[in-house]
Amino acid sequence: MDPYAILSGLLVGLIVGLTGVGGGSLMTPLLITVFKLNPAVAIGTDLWFAAATKTSGSVAHHRAGHVHYRVMALLLAGSIPASLGMVALMHATGITKGWASALTFSLGIALLLTAVTVAYRRAWLSIGLKLEAWIPDNRKPALTVAAGALLGVLVSLSSIGAGAIGATLILLLYPRMPARQLVGTDIAHAVPLTLVAGIGHATLGHVDWSLLAALLMGSIPGIWLGAHLTTRMPDALVRALLCVSLVTAGLKVIR
Repeated sequence: MDPYAILSGLLVGLIVGLTGVGGGSLMTPLLITVFKLNPAVAIGTDLWFAAATKTSGSVAHHRAGHVHYRVMALLLAGSIPASLGMVALMHATGITKGWASALTFSLGIALLLTAVTVAYRRAWLSIGLKLEAWIPDNRKPALTVAAGALLGVLVSLSSIGAGAIGATLILLLYPRMPARQLVGTDIAHAVPLTLVAGIGHATLGHVDWSLLAALLMGSIPGIWLGAHLTTRMPDALVRALLCVSLVTAGLKVIR
């Protein structure tokens, strides 16, 4: 087991526990810049990392009754076909330099979008409440499926989006959904999506299994520790540092 990989998993798990932001926002650029993985392999490895780390959280939210299964089903109706379509397209065209560039660019854009969603987290609620006047209830199912499709494409191309971006889209469409249910639904939707996308990337040979095992070994205690430290650190400071890290990583990846 690579001790640096275990330490990296621990640090990412710690930040996930502190902020609730998905580990993909930090893990994928870390795999590319520090561990020098090919972007496609970094994305595939992180998808399995996300599926594994989010499963326990999904089970916990299910037991607590924090999952809105109708909204989750609508999201999956869009995200799973979109993810399968992107993987099929990669299989059909082959992984060329053009695809590598597209994956890297998508990753950078996803990082910057995540930074925006984290930085203006409180503003999205007021925007969602204003949108209620423009979006009748009978249109929300179709828009939810469309939001799922967007997440399916984004997650398959970058491994990022099922966390902060997914939660923001749910908040915009369902601003009156209780916060715990919003988080629970977002996490529950992320598990099958990242698993399907991860299986797709695995069929393309895009997973470093030994590195994944070491990352998970560190992340599990990291998430537990971060969850217990949340009450001791100023939320504004943690999120400000996280946003700076996301923007820096996003710009570096795009370049």
